[in-house]
Amino acid sequence: MREKVLVTGVAGFVGFHLTNLLLEKDFIVVGIDNLNEYYDIKLKIGRLEILEGKEKFTFKKIDLKDKEDIDELFAIEKFDYVVNLAAQAGVRYSIENPYAYVDSNLIGFVNILEACRHYPVKHLLYASSSSVYGGNKVAPFSTEHQVDHPVSLYAATKKSNELMAHTYSHLYKIPTTGLRFFTVYGPWGRPDMAYFSFTDAILKDKPIKVFNHGKMERDFTYIDDIVEGIYKLLPLAPKSNESWDETTDKQSESFAPYKVYNIGNNQPVQLETFISVLEEKIGKKAVKNYMEMQPGDVVRTYADTSDLEKAIGFKPSTSIEDGLEKFATWYKEFYSIEV
Repeated sequence: MREKVLVTGVAGFVGFHLTNLLLEKDFIVVGIDNLNEYYDIKLKIGRLEILEGKEKFTFKKIDLKDKEDIDELFAIEKFDYVVNLAAQAGVRYSIENPYAYVDSNLIGFVNILEACRHYPVKHLLYASSSSVYGGNKVAPFSTEHQVDHPVSLYAATKKSNELMAHTYSHLYKIPTTGLRFFTVYGPWGRPDMAYFSFTDAILKDKPIKVFNHGKMERDFTYIDDIVEGIYKLLPLAPKSNESWDETTDKQSESFAPYKVYNIGNNQPVQLETFISVLEEKIGKKAVKNYMEMQPGDVVRTYADTSDLEKAIGFKPSTSIEDGLEKFATWYKEFYSIEV
């Protein structure tokens, strides 16, 4: 029998691409999304229109914070796997609108955990973030490092998700895997991400804001590499290790059926270099407005992906040049722009 997967945040960037891949791999996918207006709803509708034209896909408009709707969905559908990608995203937005993060990232995640408790699944995977590394200076960032110093509420909610997942893994033996994403980019991306807003500004002859005077690095990871990693992890449910010892064993594992992975490119790129490649692929130069570091931002992200390589042979294959070319091509087509 075909296995059934719930993808939350299905109209979002990662949810859309993951669902496409799962459908290609012959899974049945039920996708939910609240279709909020955090960014251009046209993008979310466009993604959904593509998915709804495919067999084995069902969409339901549900908000994670609506517990009764979530419970009813789990009772009816009887999922094999859950991939929780729904969240209020954005570091800077979390400073202005903290309660949006409490509703979606905390209350919403508890509802998913409770549903997995009462309607057991083989494996719950959920989106964490590289932002949990906060003010860490040692790089590359490893899942063996402490993540106790977040610099934004968004990061704090993602760290909270990992703690909540561990608790439910321990108490109710729910196999959970946290996925710390590193700066995902590509076609159908999010307009609040730098590469997207840069492209919009450059094509409209507006200046781009280059924070920390360009002295930043990001471990940009192409969307196809991200979803391939999630797909390969799906059947790899973590097992309990009753002899786990915090003094000798990995901090990303536990006596509970729990695991955390970094999913990144393992190759950080200077922001100035990234902008130069983007200019080349767009075919137009940027007007740069250099600015100070913003609250909640970090200077560098850099993923240690050795655990993921060992577990599933994960090795990102998309260069910045290829990835940005694909994004620029999609952007011009979607917004009907000629340069």
